[in-house]
Amino acid sequence: MRAKGMTYDAGWVVDGRNSVPHLDPDLTRRELTIIRDDLHCTAVQIVGGDPERLEAVARIATGLGLEVWFTPYPLDLSLPEIHELLVECARRAATIPGEVVFVAGAELTIMNRGFIDGDRLPQRLAHLFGDPATRPQRIAEVQDRLGRFFRATVPAIREVFTGRVTYAAIQYEGVDWTQFDIITFELIRSAGVAGMFREAVRTLVTTAAPKPLAITGFGTATWRGAGDVAPQSMDIIEYDEESGLPLRLNGVYERDEEGQARYLDEVLQVFDSEGVDSTFIHLFALHNLPHRPDGDPPDDLDLASGGIVKVYENRTGTTYPDMPWEPKAAFTTVATRYA
Repeated sequence: MRAKGMTYDAGWVVDGRNSVPHLDPDLTRRELTIIRDDLHCTAVQIVGGDPERLEAVARIATGLGLEVWFTPYPLDLSLPEIHELLVECARRAATIPGEVVFVAGAELTIMNRGFIDGDRLPQRLAHLFGDPATRPQRIAEVQDRLGRFFRATVPAIREVFTGRVTYAAIQYEGVDWTQFDIITFELIRSAGVAGMFREAVRTLVTTAAPKPLAITGFGTATWRGAGDVAPQSMDIIEYDEESGLPLRLNGVYERDEEGQARYLDEVLQVFDSEGVDSTFIHLFALHNLPHRPDGDPPDDLDLASGGIVKVYENRTGTTYPDMPWEPKAAFTTVATRYA
């Protein structure tokens, strides 16, 4: 692989609330240094919904010599709001020295309003994947709306950003890749597709040529069996209906850090051997899903996290005494694979 990457959470924004209320620049610089030096990453995908914060983190990352994939991640926005966010972020990305790839969003059709009927994600998924008889028609309509959106938005992005541009797609979205420089898919292995996964990756690499293929968004949570349902492995969280904040797990789950590590090692081996250009593990840390080893089992939100470190609330770790987290088994696995 050319770019060995990690996804870094700069804070998702939903209804004006940021999942990372305060971003500490010193902590960010230290974490990105660890990502570069100890995980042997050469690139970092910075995701979030705040343009100013994305720019600040990207500047730190390029200053450390990392290739940056600048990724605004709109959530529950309308099409005009998404367009405005992407163009504003592209304008900021253009000012950053160093190697910067602009990612014009990720999973836009299911994570936002205007492509699929439904105010929130569960309603949109239910509508899209409902009645099997009419599903192809609904998917075709979504593809048409996304195509029209990009035909208006990508030229606006290129007016302010002259570097490489891509989009982190779900395969059903039917993206017209002639508009982009890199073909990028969110590709998550589950038990149901494990037998055909390698061949599918090989086919994607072949059909993408001569453009490079990147894989983003892959990973799994840290409970036993999570890898079998990896695309839904975070769905064990119960949320507060009013604030939307994570409260607890919906049951008792067994921690399985080795299972998460094995999953990542296996898929990285496939991506590397089949010629994928760039990979970005989802993800380094989720600070809003803390590890609570001493509380009730459903309070340990880290079990639902795809992070390769477990984040503490009121203490620091032992491997890195200055950091509010401790590496999981996957940390060492990824470092070995990337090295």
